[in-house]
Amino acid sequence: MQVDLAGEPRRPDRVNEDFAAASSEALVLLDGSSSPAGLESGCRHGIAWYVRRLGVHLLARMTDRSDRSIAECLSDAIAETAALHGGRCDLAHPNTPAAMVVAARLHGGSLEYLVLGDSLLVLHLKDGPPRVLGDNQRFPAGETLRRQIWTTVPGSAERAALHMRYALAVRAVRNTGHGPWIAAASPRAAEHAETGFVELGDLHGVAALSDGAARFTDRFDLGSWADAVRLLAESGPAELISRVRAAERSDADCLRWPRGKAHDDASALYARV
Repeated sequence: MQVDLAGEPRRPDRVNEDFAAASSEALVLLDGSSSPAGLESGCRHGIAWYVRRLGVHLLARMTDRSDRSIAECLSDAIAETAALHGGRCDLAHPNTPAAMVVAARLHGGSLEYLVLGDSLLVLHLKDGPPRVLGDNQRFPAGETLRRQIWTTVPGSAERAALHMRYALAVRAVRNTGHGPWIAAASPRAAEHAETGFVELGDLHGVAALSDGAARFTDRFDLGSWADAVRLLAESGPAELISRVRAAERSDADCLRWPRGKAHDDASALYARV
């Protein structure tokens, strides 16, 4: 694989809670699950620490354990990362650091892939439109509350209060069997990832995007998914993110494109196969 990647924090003064990395045979992209200010996590390390370590462990597992399925590699990486926390972190806390995961690797004449959460994997097919995978752990019970957040003024106390209510509602049920699954401290989450294979001969390439980068199509409608993968292939991930940032700046009040965050961490990766 020939891989291009780019990432930006939502603000220059904030650490990026996404993580992307690749080798010539595998790629990973993680989007940390951000928390409202003031919400305890039981962890002294934080989300950025977690996504970097989980991402590195996952990439290593995918490249040196071809005998393990990609979901088993994620399960192993979650367990290994949990062990790094040490006894001073409460991994049973509902707000323990967590992340969405996209991963893919060469497997003989195929590409093996995995997606968990609302980040996306886009298969750039030689025939037909791109195939978009992911956003597979939605939380229907919180959808009304999430849309209420969008109707409030960014930075307002009302928005902060609604965001906290939504965050608490999601965390009360995630990884319990009664809500969405996400990579956190329980290896069981990997069992709920969307996985599969696609023949390399059917592909131009494959893209991975955090939800902040996926705004290009699914929030701002700056182009179709065919436009997005063409832009990634021809101009690179940094150009796609640049266009997302321009759209965000043009709508700082979130009026034209209602959304929870005016700006979000954005990471994108494109691999030619």
